[in-house]
Amino acid sequence: MKVSNRQRKILEVLLNGREEVTAGQLAQAVQISSRTIHRELQELEPELHAYGLSLVKKSGLGILLEGDEQQISKFQSELRESDTETYSPDERKLLMLSVLLEEEEPVKLFSLAREAQAAIPTVSRDLEELEPQLKQGGLQLIRKRGYGVEITGAETAKRSFIVMLAERYLEHSDFLSSASPGQTDLWPTTRKLLHLVGKDAFMAIEQSLWQQNEAWLKRLNEADYTRLLIRLSVAVIRIKRGHRIGEKIVERAAAQRVSAATADNIARFAASLGLEELSYNEASYIQRLFTEAEERAEAASPIMLDNEGLELAERTFGFIRTIERVLAIPLSKDRSLLDGLIRHLGSALQRLRQGEAIRNPLLGQIKKDYATLFNTVRANAQEIARDIAIPDEEIGYLVMHFGAAIERWKLTPGNVRALLVCMSGIGSSKLLAVRITKEIPQIQLLGHYSWYEASRMPRDRYDLIVSTVDLPIESDRYIKLSPLLTREETERLRRHVRELSLSINNTTPAAVPDKERGAWERLQMMERYASEMIVILERFQVYRPDRELAAGDLRRLMDELVEIMLPEERKERRNHIAEQLFEREARGSVYLPDSALAFFHTRSEWVQEPIIALFQFDTPQLLSQETRNEAGQIFIMLAPAALNKQALEVLSEISAMLLQEDMAEELEKGDADSIRSFISRNMEAYMKTKLEWSEQS
Repeated sequence: MKVSNRQRKILEVLLNGREEVTAGQLAQAVQISSRTIHRELQELEPELHAYGLSLVKKSGLGILLEGDEQQISKFQSELRESDTETYSPDERKLLMLSVLLEEEEPVKLFSLAREAQAAIPTVSRDLEELEPQLKQGGLQLIRKRGYGVEITGAETAKRSFIVMLAERYLEHSDFLSSASPGQTDLWPTTRKLLHLVGKDAFMAIEQSLWQQNEAWLKRLNEADYTRLLIRLSVAVIRIKRGHRIGEKIVERAAAQRVSAATADNIARFAASLGLEELSYNEASYIQRLFTEAEERAEAASPIMLDNEGLELAERTFGFIRTIERVLAIPLSKDRSLLDGLIRHLGSALQRLRQGEAIRNPLLGQIKKDYATLFNTVRANAQEIARDIAIPDEEIGYLVMHFGAAIERWKLTPGNVRALLVCMSGIGSSKLLAVRITKEIPQIQLLGHYSWYEASRMPRDRYDLIVSTVDLPIESDRYIKLSPLLTREETERLRRHVRELSLSINNTTPAAVPDKERGAWERLQMMERYASEMIVILERFQVYRPDRELAAGDLRRLMDELVEIMLPEERKERRNHIAEQLFEREARGSVYLPDSALAFFHTRSEWVQEPIIALFQFDTPQLLSQETRNEAGQIFIMLAPAALNKQALEVLSEISAMLLQEDMAEELEKGDADSIRSFISRNMEAYMKTKLEWSEQS
């Protein structure tokens, strides 16, 4: 048996724990990314199989090393006595690529062997295996006796290849951590790749990018935004290290169409990063990166005004101004209120015009607790749509939006609203949240957000960001703590909150009574959950395919079902989504107990909006020729990789409902409206429990 240092550490964690451990926990223990953990486990499976052992992946629990106790003991004993390679084949190749891509001159074979800590024949074999991959990326591996080893090709191809390596081997948190590429506690391959990508310049590039103040940047999703940052980081660091573009990137005629303002932006961007005047080719290259990212932003932007157009936006703004005058509160300055109302009213008015009934399970509670606001909104609601009557149920939803806006304005002095950013995982974020709530109760945690969501949230929505990683924003906007919240950190946080509270007291209106404040907070929470629930249920469909599907071929079946769900989506996106659904089956059972239902779900950067669907088949579909598993129904749940807390909780609750007998009966009937009603009733109960509301007769 021969394993690498990294593989040995992974095996030791699995053997010593003897209980399920998640990929994230393994990654934290070994100090590598979760994606790398999955690749290493895949490499280890044949070795484990030879000892009669297997890696069992249990959904929701983690990974367990399973086998006969004697075999496990034998494997553990032989692992202790086995030889250890410094690096696995995958690590060696990554190290060699990092070295060769950084050098302009040929590198001697023995130097590569020393870097990879492997014999020269081993390095030669690794290089042979790398050639097809490099060729596919438009690069060529040159090897000559007495000359050395060199990667040749266009500089643009080299930059693209480096970006590909970063996306494959690094996590987003690697770029945001405070550790520098030179720190020894980083895994050597990670350290080398971060240096190649230009991690030291990443934060400066982020800040320079924000200074561009381009509207399309705010529309980029997290994955596309991070990719733009990586591409820019690679470009900037390559320019600084003397790896410049020699070939012509774009036609001059195309370049001449770039506006003077755009050229000035690129010049300012370069100057802010310490780059002297860019060459024509380098400026064109950076312009291309911006253009491609802007195109992705436009393609990904949701069209919120499909049915109503700008006229609805104008009427909505006028409606807000009217309520503003009545309440004497500056609501028209709240962009979140305007955006939220437009998003809601676009579909709500369409349903009303089609004669659909609006249901609001919390209408009675809203009328009772917010009578004045309710009457004000109802008295002026016809400004939105003069051609239809707006029922009280819909008025209730509008009150939610206005109530949330008033809550944003009426910030209670001494009560600090905080966002929590924790890259270590849900478990760590919950631990930190509990410690903060216990130690400093005046901090109101608004939720757990990704660094991308938190850094872009409007300043009027929060007072402080609590983060476990460095963020590319002003230092006074956040405080960095460890997930364990030490005594020293608690005192530092307490001092920070005291200073912040004084600032809030000097700039905000008088406090509302505690009882009223609690009601506003519940209203704000209710609006968030209800909005997400309505959007998800509106998209829900039941499909009964009337054509023959790919029985026995799960991959093709996923292609066909995704095409039915997302007929207008680009084929490339559909293919990626189908592949991820297919991979989900390989990670664990998708079959619900005592039913003919299979449940497939994925969170993906290729998914634009949350969507759920039920497929019913006249005859059970054979999903696998090997296992002979069949399904009479398939429930599919798709969600974006970057998803807010409320939408995630709604989807989680719907997933849990699939285990209920009543839900199984509703799905068996296959009536879309009935299923929506069932989910609505259950979500209503969940929301009331969540908000700690009690029924009052």
